[in-house]
Amino acid sequence: MVRGSPPVAAAIAFVAALLAAAVHGAAAKDCTNGFPSLTASHTERAAAAAAHLDLLPAGHNHGDAGDRHLTPTDESTWMSLLPRRLLAGESFDWLMLYRKLRGSSGGGAGAAAALLTEASLHDVRLQPGTVYWKAQQTNLEYLLLLDGDRLVWSFRTQAGLPALGTPYGGWEGPNVELRGHFVGHYLSATAKMWASTHNDTLQAKMSSVVDALYDCQKKIGTGYLSAFPSEFFDRVESIRAVWAPYYTIHKIMQGFLDQYTVAGNSKALDMVVGMANYFSDRIKNVIQKYSIERHWASLNEETGGMNDVLYHLYTITNDQKHLTLAHLFDKPCFLGLLAVQADSISGFHSNTHIPVVIGAQMRYEVTGDLLYKQIATFFMDTINSSHSYPTGGTSAGEFWTNPKRLADTLSTENEESCTTYNMLKVSRNLFRWTKETAYADYYERALINGVLSIQRGTDPGVMIYMLPLAPGRSKAVSYHGWGTKYDSFWCCYGTGIESFSKLGDSIYFEEKGDTPALNIIQYIPSTFNWKAAGVTVNQQLKPLSSLDKYLQVSISTSAKTNGQSATLNVRIPSWTSANGAKATLNDKDLGLITPGSFLSLTKQWNSDDHLSLQFPITLRTEAIKDDRPEYASLQATLFGPFVLAGLSTGDWYAKSDNTSAISDRITAVPSSYNSQLVTFTQESSGKTFVLSSTNGSLTMQEQPTVDGTDTAIHATFRVHPQDSTGYLDTRIATMKGTSVQIEPFDLPGTVITNNLTLSAQRSSDSFFNIVSGLDGKPNSVSLELVTKPGCFLVTGTDYSVGTKIQVSCKSSLPSINGIFEQAASFVQAAPLRQYHPISFIAKGLRRNFLLEPLYSLRDEFYTVYFNLGA
Repeated sequence: MVRGSPPVAAAIAFVAALLAAAVHGAAAKDCTNGFPSLTASHTERAAAAAAHLDLLPAGHNHGDAGDRHLTPTDESTWMSLLPRRLLAGESFDWLMLYRKLRGSSGGGAGAAAALLTEASLHDVRLQPGTVYWKAQQTNLEYLLLLDGDRLVWSFRTQAGLPALGTPYGGWEGPNVELRGHFVGHYLSATAKMWASTHNDTLQAKMSSVVDALYDCQKKIGTGYLSAFPSEFFDRVESIRAVWAPYYTIHKIMQGFLDQYTVAGNSKALDMVVGMANYFSDRIKNVIQKYSIERHWASLNEETGGMNDVLYHLYTITNDQKHLTLAHLFDKPCFLGLLAVQADSISGFHSNTHIPVVIGAQMRYEVTGDLLYKQIATFFMDTINSSHSYPTGGTSAGEFWTNPKRLADTLSTENEESCTTYNMLKVSRNLFRWTKETAYADYYERALINGVLSIQRGTDPGVMIYMLPLAPGRSKAVSYHGWGTKYDSFWCCYGTGIESFSKLGDSIYFEEKGDTPALNIIQYIPSTFNWKAAGVTVNQQLKPLSSLDKYLQVSISTSAKTNGQSATLNVRIPSWTSANGAKATLNDKDLGLITPGSFLSLTKQWNSDDHLSLQFPITLRTEAIKDDRPEYASLQATLFGPFVLAGLSTGDWYAKSDNTSAISDRITAVPSSYNSQLVTFTQESSGKTFVLSSTNGSLTMQEQPTVDGTDTAIHATFRVHPQDSTGYLDTRIATMKGTSVQIEPFDLPGTVITNNLTLSAQRSSDSFFNIVSGLDGKPNSVSLELVTKPGCFLVTGTDYSVGTKIQVSCKSSLPSINGIFEQAASFVQAAPLRQYHPISFIAKGLRRNFLLEPLYSLRDEFYTVYFNLGA
């Protein structure tokens, strides 16, 4: 990674000293959101707002050492910001300060020309039926469900226009200070989703929202546009409490910019320019009326990616005003710490500051200032080395904590989804600059485990805020739990709908030149229209299971005519190994390939070209980022890039023999096991109940109405003969007359005994005879104890949830109206749960654990870190 050179560090120190003199010992600045008794997270602000608390600003102190990186590039623009207080007799030379800053910038002409270019979403299509395609389609369904009139209700009201229908609730409610932020995300998400699908209905909906907002901005007449009054910015400028209005403005401006650049709506560009000009005048007035220090202080309220969107806007308008305004949102008290390469980010609100780094990255691309490249590189290194979980995510309760002390942070409130969304942007930009595979590896890990994990299966509009990582936690049982379609609209809903709208944006990257090049950095089944080479690239993956030793990728090209000479660069993931890795082009072996590098091929690509890749994929463990010896045994398990979670309500003690190989304590679930899964049901009072094993107790529970619940896990059993690996067809016709063991789905290796206890010992009292149902119905079965012929598992017939299973013997009870026979008969139904194709059994100290990919879980309780030193 690129590190700061001594000359650059010296220049920074010089400018710092210069500005310190200019400020005349001004008081240290707050540098992150903060209020008395609160952490100033979005979560607690929302709770405070709901309780109508009057909060006054206080906050965390990170010093003012960073107030030294404002570097406008035009002297006249700089001089127009001259604070009036300096005109009153201060001797400091404002222009001299600018020229000193300018001299230390290290850049100038911009860096964009040398960077990789993301493939247009218009040219990428995900392969139907895959995990990524399903996630995209689930999000598309949600975007189509949302009503445009309800989205713009508060904007119309604020503009004095008639508002149709009723407003949405949650954080878009008409009394919530953050209202309007989701609408900005909606504009970005729909633009990218339309590019990814060309869905005509979605195009019409997003265009109508843009039109409605255009009417609002025109009615206001100043360029201002928001769902809340401009008085919120009076409070920002006077350093009074208000919930992040610039954060919301960034979302709206970015939404318009995406509508213009991605969806081609020219009206949206006029709107974002009008907003930029309005806020340029406001901030100029603050600096001239008070001081630039007053402006810096106002940035301690969350501003989102205002610098980022303004740098992007400048590349379109070439208006110096937009460039200067972008500089003024480069939060110096945070970027300054990164510029001197200090890991002092603990206590900072994570998602306030990651977008500032993204803006700094755009500053490098626009101006070529190497300092900002080094800032972003150091920041990414810092997160990866000290502040990230195995998912690639970061933050605890929305904040960064002490470096390499993550064992103290595990809870339900880890990895705010917004932070993953933004860290993916940071890593994508770094990859575009450097072509280092480490950034692409990070992207893969965070996308699979941090993004795919936040949707609740294929339920449209149901997402999470945080990703729990403590032992025995569930996505459904946390402070927020799962959100709702129309009454949540958290910040993570906004980034969520964007993430699932642009799943195709970081698979393919192009390099311009006489010989065009294409970099394939993610293995996601898809097609790409590679216009520069005159071919279509088709990428397919063989479905992966835990029994597979290789990830197998097939890349082929097709063309109407012979394509031109071009270079194809494919990533060799760092998680694979050279031993067994293989690449062939048109069945010709390409020789040794090296993990953590690119395989580069240059040729004239034609319709008959076929590249096959075979990557060994294995299990491995990764220690928690905590440098205290007592926590060295906390390990997460990964299968290639997939983080595996063990189904557990809190037990995290794995096998303690550290000398054993991982393959000795973690084994793949055979594919035949899915054929052995069953659920036993009974009907009572018009409801369906299921036989359930929970906490070592057999009870009857009401059948869940949705998939992915913990009840579904507890109501699923693996029914198998004495040979536990043997095949058993669980259809009733073949089950009857069989002696079987009954294993709870989430307790592999544990079976139900005839005494209704759970045991890991397989003996004669752990078998049941599957016999024809005593009620005489053709589709029912009864479970007879092998050790006590004529005795069966029975329930009541009019029972409530939680009724315990008992053992009763037919000979000892009179049959009254068939009640006993009914209580001892179950319908052997299709299992409520099945093993994920990537499933493993891990040996634990007290029990075994079923491991499945974290992204596949919904309401189930799970553990990510296991204690291997118990």
